Amino acid sequence: MELAFRCHHLAASLSRRKFLHATLCAAAAGSLPALSVAQITQAERDRLTPEEIIKELKQGNERFRSGRPNSHDYVTQRQASAGGQYPVAAIVGCIDSRAPAEILFDARIGGGFNARIAGNIVNDDILGSLEFACALSGAKVILVLGHTACGAIKGAIDGAKLGHLTGLLEQIKPAVAATQYDGKRNSKNPEFVDRVAATNVRLTVERIRERSTVLADLEKQGKLLIAGAMYQLNGGQVEFLS
Repeated sequence: MELAFRCHHLAASLSRRKFLHATLCAAAAGSLPALSVAQITQAERDRLTPEEIIKELKQGNERFRSGRPNSHDYVTQRQASAGGQYPVAAIVGCIDSRAPAEILFDARIGGGFNARIAGNIVNDDILGSLEFACALSGAKVILVLGHTACGAIKGAIDGAKLGHLTGLLEQIKPAVAATQYDGKRNSKNPEFVDRVAATNVRLTVERIRERSTVLADLEKQGKLLIAGAMYQLNGGQVEFLS
C-alpha cells in the first residue's frame, strides 16, 4: 500500500514538472500558449489579438494531427483554473463523438468555451452563450467548426424526420439548397455531403453576425473574429474557410 502511494506521488510530481517545464519554455520563447499548457492571466489574454489566437488554434491542431500533443496534467490545470477563467476562444462544434474540439486543438482546461450541437448550427440559446463568452468573459474568437461525413448534414439532405430533430435539420436545409454541385446531390455522395457541410459553416457564420448585434459590433471594433473551419475525420486536419 505504501509502495503504491509513493509511486502515485512520484508520477504526480513528474507530471507537474512536465507542466512547469512546458510553461517555462513558452515563457522563454516570449509567449505563453493561451490554449494549451499554461493557465494565463486576464491581462495576458487581453493582450492577445484574434489573429494570434487563430494562429495558436492552427498550431494546436497540427500537434494533434501529427501525434505530438502537449503533455496535459489535468489535475494541475483543474487546480489552476478553479479560481477563474480567461478563455480566448468560443467554438461552436457538432455533437459528433469524433470531433471533440478541446482534443482537436490540443487545448487545456480553461482554454476555450465549447458549444456542441448537431450540425453546428446556432439558435437563440447558442447565441446567448456566445454573447456571454465574448462580451462578458472576453473570448476574442468564435470558430464555427463543421466536419466531414456529418450525420446531421446527411439527415438534412434526406429530409429525415424524428421528434425535435426534425426542426433542427430544417435549419440546415438552406445550406443544401445553397450548395452548387453538378454531381449526385444525395447523402450517399461523400463529396456532396462535405460541400454542404462547408456551406453550412459559412451560413452559420453569417447568421451569427446577422442575429447578434452584440457580436457583430465586437467584430466591427476589431475585438472579435468570427471564423469557420472544417475538420477532416480522415487525417485530423482542421481547414479554415475563407
